[in-house]
Amino acid sequence: MEPAATPAMDPGEMQSMLLAAAEFASYPGAHGDDAVRQFLEQFPLPKLLGALQSEGDVPGMDETVAACLDKVFSSRYGASLLPSYGAFIQAGLLANSKNLRQLACKAVIHLLEKAGDSAVAVDTFVQHNLYPLLINCLTEGDEEISAISLDGIKRLAEIPKGFEIIFPPNGQGSVQLDKVAAQSSSMARIRILSLIAKLFAVSTNIATAIFDSNLLSLFEDEIKDRRDMLKTLSSLEVLYELVEHPHSNIFLLKTNLLQLIVDVINDSSTDSIVRSRATLISGRLLSSADAFTAIDQNCVTSLLLAIDKILQMEDSQNTDETESALEALGLIGTTSVGACLLLTDPSNAARHVVDASFDRQGRGKQLAALHAFGSICGADRQEDQIKLDNQAEECLKHLVYATARNSPKLTPSAHLLAMLQQDPDIRIAGYRVISVLVAREWCLMEVCSKSEIINLVTDPKMEMTKLGMEARYDCCVAISKALSSLHLLHEPRLSELIAKLNEAVKRGPYLSERKRVEPQPVVVPAERF
Repeated sequence: MEPAATPAMDPGEMQSMLLAAAEFASYPGAHGDDAVRQFLEQFPLPKLLGALQSEGDVPGMDETVAACLDKVFSSRYGASLLPSYGAFIQAGLLANSKNLRQLACKAVIHLLEKAGDSAVAVDTFVQHNLYPLLINCLTEGDEEISAISLDGIKRLAEIPKGFEIIFPPNGQGSVQLDKVAAQSSSMARIRILSLIAKLFAVSTNIATAIFDSNLLSLFEDEIKDRRDMLKTLSSLEVLYELVEHPHSNIFLLKTNLLQLIVDVINDSSTDSIVRSRATLISGRLLSSADAFTAIDQNCVTSLLLAIDKILQMEDSQNTDETESALEALGLIGTTSVGACLLLTDPSNAARHVVDASFDRQGRGKQLAALHAFGSICGADRQEDQIKLDNQAEECLKHLVYATARNSPKLTPSAHLLAMLQQDPDIRIAGYRVISVLVAREWCLMEVCSKSEIINLVTDPKMEMTKLGMEARYDCCVAISKALSSLHLLHEPRLSELIAKLNEAVKRGPYLSERKRVEPQPVVVPAERF
């Protein structure tokens, strides 16, 4: 039952309330329940709402009272009152005043977060039909109101009964997002895609409901139409956010999205920024082992050929597109299945990663390649999954040696040494590559053949940053562990090298090689006159 109306205030009482509201709103932190209760005893909530909804001529009144009420509702006590003021929230969501609409959207969040009884909060939504009004604020409001209403809908989805408001049983309900999108402007459709991405991340159950409702087809529709570059890029940005979630591949690869992404990458008339984002999305889509059981092999082959085409372009002026392609290959190579595919597929896409890792012509390109190379070699996998099957391992070895042989350095060890002689970012990426490559005996022997590599890796003064020190130390540990596993610790020819590694491992990542100098007493004889 809604509270009864409150008689209008006289001008003096109104002025007094506005001064108190301004002071209450300006408090820098959150008010406790006791402070809110005392404030409302002096200025009851119906009077504050009446002042907010009146059409008085007091300058700044709606802004001041709205800020004050936001402070009130952000407390648990204030939020507990909101179920009795559902009509106010409803009116606020319909209001023309930005301050009032914004307050109503925030009140929805406070209601769902702090009112205490989620069932009562959901009943308030149903009784006052708040969900369609929030959707309207999402699609038609300004950027700030849209963002707040999106947050409110996401919080509604996190409540079991709230989930049923958004995705009613049997698909029946007053608001269906696909129909809203079909009738909306381009900007509003992007906002609906953003909502879908936020909801998708809440739980697997909601992701399933989104898939079953065919809402992922909205992404397909936006990406198919590439006449508006900004619209396509915005859609891809939202999709990129969606594919970051662990369970996204299960659903997205059952759609036509990957094939559409391949079409975007292959479209030379499309802006390179759009192609770059599409390439990264493809890498994320194939960054889990489950992905390869859910997608047609022909589509994967088409993708690798599209990425290969980007990386074959010589003297490309678009470094972002090249770096995105290398990063995508690294994402695909994070799993054993993906790494094996990259190394054994006829497209031989992995050769670009190795070539660029050993090439110092472009720093950004080399850095992206080194990160991708480390991922393919196993830096992101469990220790027992670093090495691949025999065919893939043989391809990796052949690729590294062939690349080195066709370069001025001639040997892999010379290239690995060159990595460690570059700037800190390249060195850190180099440590990561060496740490997993030494799990292969052929590379371990290459590393041990260059004393300069061991000297740099064991030098405690080599790195100045915490990240660099830890990467260098991890590399020491990896080489030492690899030597131990191959029972080479007692090899006479490696004794000096092993001693250095053991000392570096004992010293830890942060300790300096310099020994502490103890203070010594100084005896100064008195001058004799």
